[in-house]
Amino acid sequence: MSTATITAAEINKLRQATGAGMMDCRKALVESNGDFEAAIDWLRKKGQKVAAKRSDREAKEGVIIAQTTANNKKGYIVSVSCETDFVSKNEDFVAFVKSIADAAVSNNVATIEELNAVSVNGQKVEDLISDKLASIGEKIEVTHLDIIEAPYVASYIHGAYRIGVLVGLTADAEEVGRDVAMQIAALNPLAVSPEAIAPETVAHEKGLIIETMKADPKMEGKPEQMIEKIAEGKLNAFFKENTLLAQPFVKDASLSVENYIKSVNKDLNVISFKRVALG
Repeated sequence: MSTATITAAEINKLRQATGAGMMDCRKALVESNGDFEAAIDWLRKKGQKVAAKRSDREAKEGVIIAQTTANNKKGYIVSVSCETDFVSKNEDFVAFVKSIADAAVSNNVATIEELNAVSVNGQKVEDLISDKLASIGEKIEVTHLDIIEAPYVASYIHGAYRIGVLVGLTADAEEVGRDVAMQIAALNPLAVSPEAIAPETVAHEKGLIIETMKADPKMEGKPEQMIEKIAEGKLNAFFKENTLLAQPFVKDASLSVENYIKSVNKDLNVISFKRVALG
């Protein structure tokens, strides 16, 4: 890709994803021939502090509802997108999305297609969305449906319906579930534990760490064993920052999340979580 084909929109997208400066983002895209993921790696190799890649699925505006079944054995996150915050902040629109989330729970749906086909007050969800689109003049759609099943599922909605979290636990623990869900909303971990991160992601991260170290003039001539050992230490720091159980607990930084959970119930564990955010 030539430099002429790199658009302002692509540069802005990279800025939004990384927090890097405009000129650095443009240079990264040029050097990476327009490859977005390669441009992120280029910035990191040049020493830019870039947030780790997340699995969050994002929409610009909309409403996110996270809720559970009455017995807390199953949880749903439903996200309905719109085009402007004028609509997303409207109480009627929030109530509209809540009714769709209620339909997801009461009908035990498994997919967005199933959700669009169920009825709310005698009308299919997809027809209700079409009517709402016609009345407000914005594109509206169900963009995400996430589900967790566990012995106990906690739900949490943060920031005026902009972040929804579900946490699956091995036993009933309402307060712990809410605390952990708030942790996930605030610090956005990649996974529950290092073992839950895909091996290729770990290998990629370690490779970037080693490449960055080798490019540092201070590391010139250092033996490979030393570089490998330092890389392992940096990888452990990556895990501490990006895995839920290893993160410092937001309500008491002297504890890790795992230590907090065990202080309440030594047999309690987090099975999985989901986090959906508007961006």
